[in-house]
Amino acid sequence: MTPERRANLHRLLKPRHIAFIGGRDATIAVNEARRRGFKGQMWAVNPKRPDLGGVTCVVSIADLPTPPDAVYLAIPASGVTDALRELAAMGVGGAVCFSAGFKETGDGAAEEALIEAAGNMALIGPNCYGFINYIDSTALWSFEHGGWSPGYGAAIITQSGMFSSDITMSQRSLPLAYMVSAGNQAVLGLEDFVETFAEDPAVRAIGLHIEGLQDIPRFARAALAALERGVPVVALKTGKSKLGAALTVSHTGSLSGANELYEALFARTGVISVDSPAEFLETLKYLCVVGAPEGPNVAGFTCSGGGATMLADHAERIGMPLPEVAPAAHKALSDLLPDIATVSNPLDYTTPIWGDPERTFPVFAAAMTAMNADAAVLVQDYPAAEIDASKIYYQRDAAAFARAASQSGIPAAICATLPENLDPETRMFLIGEGVAPMQGLHETLNAMRSAALWAETRRHCAAAPPAPLHPASPSTTPVMLTEEAGKAWLAAHGCTVPDGRCVSAAEVAAAACDIGHPVALKMMSPALPHKTEAGAVALNLGDAKALDAALRRMIADVSDHNPHAVTDRFLVEAMSPPPLAELIVTLRQDPQFGPSLMIGSGGVMVELLGDAATLLLPTTAPEITRALQSLRTARLLDGFRGRPKADIATIAAALHALSEAYLKEDSTLLEIEINPLFVTPDGIIAVDALLHRVAPT
Repeated sequence: MTPERRANLHRLLKPRHIAFIGGRDATIAVNEARRRGFKGQMWAVNPKRPDLGGVTCVVSIADLPTPPDAVYLAIPASGVTDALRELAAMGVGGAVCFSAGFKETGDGAAEEALIEAAGNMALIGPNCYGFINYIDSTALWSFEHGGWSPGYGAAIITQSGMFSSDITMSQRSLPLAYMVSAGNQAVLGLEDFVETFAEDPAVRAIGLHIEGLQDIPRFARAALAALERGVPVVALKTGKSKLGAALTVSHTGSLSGANELYEALFARTGVISVDSPAEFLETLKYLCVVGAPEGPNVAGFTCSGGGATMLADHAERIGMPLPEVAPAAHKALSDLLPDIATVSNPLDYTTPIWGDPERTFPVFAAAMTAMNADAAVLVQDYPAAEIDASKIYYQRDAAAFARAASQSGIPAAICATLPENLDPETRMFLIGEGVAPMQGLHETLNAMRSAALWAETRRHCAAAPPAPLHPASPSTTPVMLTEEAGKAWLAAHGCTVPDGRCVSAAEVAAAACDIGHPVALKMMSPALPHKTEAGAVALNLGDAKALDAALRRMIADVSDHNPHAVTDRFLVEAMSPPPLAELIVTLRQDPQFGPSLMIGSGGVMVELLGDAATLLLPTTAPEITRALQSLRTARLLDGFRGRPKADIATIAAALHALSEAYLKEDSTLLEIEINPLFVTPDGIIAVDALLHRVAPT
């Protein structure tokens, strides 16, 4: 944002006066501003109506008494550009453009004209619902809305107007600071709002509903700035799709598409990625009410064996640590519990002491200490209103739990197994006690784990800030080189490749004798990206007779598969020793995200397993190590069933060196896929390679 637009955005979000321009839709916005509690000056512009919702109309924009801080614009699309130009010229702060009929309908030219007309105004939209400022009781909003704020909360920016409206109506007691429906993001994008809200002391977390980002490097900078300031960003990415880049012939398309690149971006910048609207809201609620824990260890409490089992099951599924009670504290805790209770984590403290805070508080406090807990959760499903005589007992335990967590200095959550079993009165009671009122057991544990991982990422990025993302190169036409060219590039940059010769059919036998049997034989043709499927690969050829038979069969098979692919160029290679594991490694260029590194389980199972991790570049050897350790095949690298261990640090260093070499050529070298990459006890061997360069002009 320019300094002028930044100042105008603050005027728009915290206006002294608002002008409503339009008819019926503008009248609704007038009513919503009043209902939110706006106390400033309101004006209306409509040449045919005496008033909008009781606000007296002037005939034209020029008749406004002073340039308003904020404008709500709901007029036909044909008049929007002229109106914005007039508003910008008179010095208006910003506008919400409810009007539709621009880029979303395919009219990019109309949107470009709108952007030009807006100048340095802060413009939300077009094709949006607007914004709600819960802190200062301001709304430029297009429909009835709900939501509440205790003076702090989440700032949520969505790319769907209806979803933003749904969130304001949600029955989850999420504290809200701001709601923005960003629409087409013609002028103000998600990045602008992240930058602005991360600096607002009332904002404890930022929620983003993302269909797509316009400026990846700028988003990364904004997200990292929020991380540095201690403001968590939670993202619900929708519209997940397959690879959008030009290269579609490699296996990478099924392993590192647009969604994987988004997840790599989120992991790099500390953005918490969630999978559902419920998890989105519950994670924001947890962060806003109690904040992120300092570590991952969770103390779980229930008054039901079934609840304890469900807690333990999902905690194990998502890798959430539930530390055992320290042996030294076991007897003391056991003495505080009824005889039927078993000391464990999660701890079922059982019904004999239920609702008796004189007995439950010591249990909660001692257990949190004995479990070395960084956070705590208590499962409570409250009774329905018509049978709420027992609610007081639940509340007593809740208050005791809250006091124990406060004494321990850790964030606390009370979780209803079923989301509807936490009524509005109870939710507000728990927030008043300093406890996050969480709805849904899985959503609760996911939120707690995500919050702890966010805190860990923040510490990691503070110690080793990520380098700026490498810029993307323009989309170009790729040309596939044959395998020996790809391996020559790899060998030149320190990657081991099998000893091989590229020869004619007549020279195959001599090359094999020179290398020594057994050998592999491959036909080299730029028309064969996947040689195995075409019959263009033969392995473990132990003598000249087997080699000759394989050569004849290969020529026949490729002729049947694709006659135009047949060549008289063959690669004869030494067979590599059996590996500890097979990986796939790809360095590629995406037109939006720029260069990336993908590492996954390789070989013939690559697409079946779908086991891969993606990193945006530049990256570091420690990040590559973490990516390798995140794979399911990592067990094979760690001495599975007594086999030798791989030297993961050496592998990571080699892949980091390749990624650095690729960055130096990424404007002309579009993609390198190594599959399989054999992992041996001593290092790595690139057994097959597919390389694409920019087509010559």
